[in-house]
Amino acid sequence: MFGRKSGGGGIPASGGSVLGSVTINWENQYKRDNVMWKVPRLIRLNDNIVVREDEIAVFFRDGKVLTYFDQPDRYALTDFNAPVVGKLLKFFTGVVQQAEVYYLQKRFFDGKFGSTQPYEFLDTMFGIVNLRVYGEYRYRVSNAENFINQFVGTFNDETAADVEDRLKDQMVLLTFNAIGKMKDKGMKVTDLATNLTNIEQVILAMSPDHFQQYGVEINKVPGLTISLPDEVQKAVDTRSQMSVLGVNYMQYQAGQAMVDAAQNTSGVAGVGAGLGVGLGAGAGVGYAMAGPMMQGIQQQPTKTCAKCGSMVPASSAFCPNCGASMSQQVQMITCAKCGEKMPEGTKFCPNCGTAVSPQPQAKQEIKCASCGFVLQSPAKFCPNCGKPM
Repeated sequence: MFGRKSGGGGIPASGGSVLGSVTINWENQYKRDNVMWKVPRLIRLNDNIVVREDEIAVFFRDGKVLTYFDQPDRYALTDFNAPVVGKLLKFFTGVVQQAEVYYLQKRFFDGKFGSTQPYEFLDTMFGIVNLRVYGEYRYRVSNAENFINQFVGTFNDETAADVEDRLKDQMVLLTFNAIGKMKDKGMKVTDLATNLTNIEQVILAMSPDHFQQYGVEINKVPGLTISLPDEVQKAVDTRSQMSVLGVNYMQYQAGQAMVDAAQNTSGVAGVGAGLGVGLGAGAGVGYAMAGPMMQGIQQQPTKTCAKCGSMVPASSAFCPNCGASMSQQVQMITCAKCGEKMPEGTKFCPNCGTAVSPQPQAKQEIKCASCGFVLQSPAKFCPNCGKPM
């Protein structure tokens, strides 16, 4: 019997004629979750097959489909409308027939899939990232002959669960192929969440080449999920929050430190004690201040630390990254090759690696105190008036 439940169709308990022929139909109460059902007896001459609007009756023997009925009607299996019976059964010879009938449903079914092995996604930022995919798929039988020949004749599957297990494996491979195609077009790990709909469309476009041989049509891939490793997902979330807030990494870390400090009850208690206020009031101030302080970091002007190059709020006295004093004025020079700005005294450009030549010293102007004549080089006497310099 094909299906997830016991039972499956309707066959009279005893033969309906001298030859033992009966009327066969697939009872509705057994069809809800079953894509196919095998009639549990061999077909005899003059058996009647009832085919409803949503069904296909398939005749199968020796690993292949011989014929099928896909129009609703009652079919008396005689030499006139089922030549296969005449070929399979020589009633007077006593040869036992081997004809079997499978019922298929035409409607759509829903299945689930998920990868047991990860897909290795090579990302320019995170390196090799192991992805796992999950989702659902909606399918139906599109070619009864291919379906029975493949699943029954080739794979010897006997239940709807067996069929869906094979379809699930194909859906995982198809999803991996779709992700690979999108990656070749420039998609990164950080773009996966916003490209799920595009990936689904690629899957549907590629599905006929994968599933036509099985006689199956894939109609929809709802609920597609691509799971990242925890550490990669955390990094992606951080980048997303930084983009929304409009801050760089140092500003983001400073804001997070403020939020953590506000949530640290022991620290708040100490501050509260020093200020002469209660712990509850101190915690309230901490939580209330965290948001405005983060916004202040985002909005206030910044300057570059001359020592480590970090972006620092303009009002900061010391760099939060390296601790260097921000009050020291450092002369900036420009790389002659790439134009990169760097502190005076830097030996190599941090951008292109070019050796930095010493900056030429400005010439000091020399004037004669008597006549005001400007000298081009130091001298003991003025060449204009002859007075000692």
